[in-house]
Amino acid sequence: MNITQIKETSLYVQNLERTETFYKEKLGFKMIAKEEGRHVFFKVGSSVLLCFLSGATQQDDKLPPHHGEGNLHIAFEVPQSEYKAMKEQVQCWGITIEHEQHWFEDYYSFYFRDPDGHALEIVPQGMWD
Repeated sequence: MNITQIKETSLYVQNLERTETFYKEKLGFKMIAKEEGRHVFFKVGSSVLLCFLSGATQQDDKLPPHHGEGNLHIAFEVPQSEYKAMKEQVQCWGITIEHEQHWFEDYYSFYFRDPDGHALEIVPQGMWD
């Protein structure tokens, strides 16, 4: 067996329009699907970010029911050459950078929150290679 990557990850959100605006307009993710009252999906590199309205999939009759609560964490990768510019852009949007972490050598990452309080992290490409 050879699993090659995490293809999808899910967040559970409170407001689809607010989520769409944040991920599409601020982070520049391409929206690939939307169902009012249920979800909005985004393409992120070769992965997909699934944002479900909290509770909407708890009683699903088409797929296995799933649901989540609380603040989750996702790290997004950017080219090393764009790390500093991304940090500056997040600050220009008026989003607080909660923490910048020095991991090893010249690798740093920074953390901020989406509108639902999920912890988002920006990491430079190559950090975990």
